[in-house]
Amino acid sequence: MDNVTAHLDLPPLEMTQVTGRARELLEQARERLGFVPNMYALMAHCPPLLEEYLEGYARFREQSGFSPEEQEVAFLSISVENRCHYCVAAHSTLADSIPGLPAAVIDAIREGRPVPDQRLGALSEFGRELVRSRGAPSPEALQRFLAAGYGQEQVLALLLAVGVKTLSNYANHLFGTPLDAIFEQRAWRKDARG
Repeated sequence: MDNVTAHLDLPPLEMTQVTGRARELLEQARERLGFVPNMYALMAHCPPLLEEYLEGYARFREQSGFSPEEQEVAFLSISVENRCHYCVAAHSTLADSIPGLPAAVIDAIREGRPVPDQRLGALSEFGRELVRSRGAPSPEALQRFLAAGYGQEQVLALLLAVGVKTLSNYANHLFGTPLDAIFEQRAWRKDARG
């Protein structure tokens, strides 16, 4: 993949510029997060896209069977594999706030190094393998994931994470989404991984 990506010429939408479902979604985000992330303000140009992302994201968070630590490892690993500067910074920031998730794990994922936790490493690698293989992992990759203590149902839940992150990662590629100030300390370059 080269370093030149075509970007859409659409600006982030302000609350005063949206109506209907887009406005409802952005208002919900502002109430829940305290601000409207740039990614949401850009995705609001296509309310069904934003709605699909938010609903899938919430379902993964609430029903995947993964712990909060595992959820961040999954989202971060998928975003690294998809080379999404925005989501890597956002999920690194979120991961930093989870007490049970060591910084060494987060940084290893960001840098493409082996994860210093066997179970989380298996999750990270399998999430990345699902992206690399376009959903057709090798039998060995699947076996390593299952051997780490995950179940077959969690393969499907991880597929939901891949779908959700693919929506946001690809949207961010198209928009060249600027980082929100809250994520800037965890900025990431696409060429930072190994």
